[in-house]
Amino acid sequence: MGSLSQNDLKITIKSISLVYPPPMLGRRRSMFLSNIDQLFNFDIETVHFFSTVESFPPSTVCDTVERALQKLLVPYDFLAGRLRLDPITGRLEIDCNGAGAGFVVASSERTLEEVGDLTYPTPAFKYLVPTRSSTGLEDWPLMAIQVTSFKCGGFAMGISNNHATFDGATFKTFLDNLASLSTTGGALSTHPCNDRRLLSARSPPQVTSPHPELTNNNMDSIFDPSIDTAIETKLFHLTPSDITLLKQKAKSPHVTSFNAVTAHVWRCHAAAATTAKTSTTLLYMIDLRLRHPALPKSYAGCGVWGAHAAATPEELVEGQFYRVAEMVREGTERVTEEYVRSVVDELEIGKGEALMSGDLLVTSWWRLGLEMVEYPWGSPLYCCPIVDRRRGVAVFLPDVRGSDGGGGGVNILIALSRDEVERFEKMFYEFLE
Repeated sequence: MGSLSQNDLKITIKSISLVYPPPMLGRRRSMFLSNIDQLFNFDIETVHFFSTVESFPPSTVCDTVERALQKLLVPYDFLAGRLRLDPITGRLEIDCNGAGAGFVVASSERTLEEVGDLTYPTPAFKYLVPTRSSTGLEDWPLMAIQVTSFKCGGFAMGISNNHATFDGATFKTFLDNLASLSTTGGALSTHPCNDRRLLSARSPPQVTSPHPELTNNNMDSIFDPSIDTAIETKLFHLTPSDITLLKQKAKSPHVTSFNAVTAHVWRCHAAAATTAKTSTTLLYMIDLRLRHPALPKSYAGCGVWGAHAAATPEELVEGQFYRVAEMVREGTERVTEEYVRSVVDELEIGKGEALMSGDLLVTSWWRLGLEMVEYPWGSPLYCCPIVDRRRGVAVFLPDVRGSDGGGGGVNILIALSRDEVERFEKMFYEFLE
């Protein structure tokens, strides 16, 4: 399963088109992007697999999704726009010009059964999402959807969107709205809040906290787009019992399941490192809507930030687990409303030069609930991001199946060198004892 390629999937592109907002929309505007939006200016790709439903063959799904997407381009008008630089300020913004969202129809000669284990993201999944054909700001849609039918009648819906348009939470809201409008007579389940100025910098900017999660060195950025062919990815699994054990080892009712699992992965990552370091830094994305009162739950921009924790490798590997878990919890608590305002102001001063940096980045799709979106043709069999081989990135994925068939655990996909993967695997299980 892990070696599937484009040829293995035998995909044929049937059509490529643009979906435009309804003509009556007729208003063009420029959308302000927050400093956090601008930092996350790269594409996120996800694939959503669906089983065969006789009443919804792939051709019907294509028509339904295309119509629903057109309706969504009214409340989400920016998705039909294009990125551009303001000619006066040089600041990145979205020109809501109605240029359209991408829509691709494709087919595969394979069945879903032949694709194999859907819970293990592979590079082949990349061919199930629209392929970027341009690097120009004003030439590529901010969102594109590809519906790929399989020989068995099942299908995949691959979505590519610029991260500046959504974070994980509001992507889930977008999918809920897409599902709702795909239903006859359906209406929006949630109206998006599109005001990105809610995360504007203060005037003048006031940096009130140190921000070690930022760097001005592009080589140290976790957003380095290069892919290292010497890096391998491997999937690890924690059962609900494993997670309970880690929480018990944390010895604190305030340590969440996410804190405990993140601490375990950070510890294993430090033990697996082949390069000696005096300190190792962890970054993990958290939702700012829970910490910044100005942001409503429906805020449709990038309302996330990387909490951080730092320790020596000795503290992580030889120290007590409860202390590692506590460091992760403390990192989350550090991100207060004032801390967020300080980050935004730091980015304002840096004028786009500051980037996130860290030795290990944890990004969680574990509890976003993408697999629970209820479309007219049912919920997905599985959803996952398209992941590349970038060293030091760990992705938490939902376990919808589980070793006992019941799910409830978490799958962890991590990218490391071959030697590091072997050591990581060894410590992953030893630290659970």
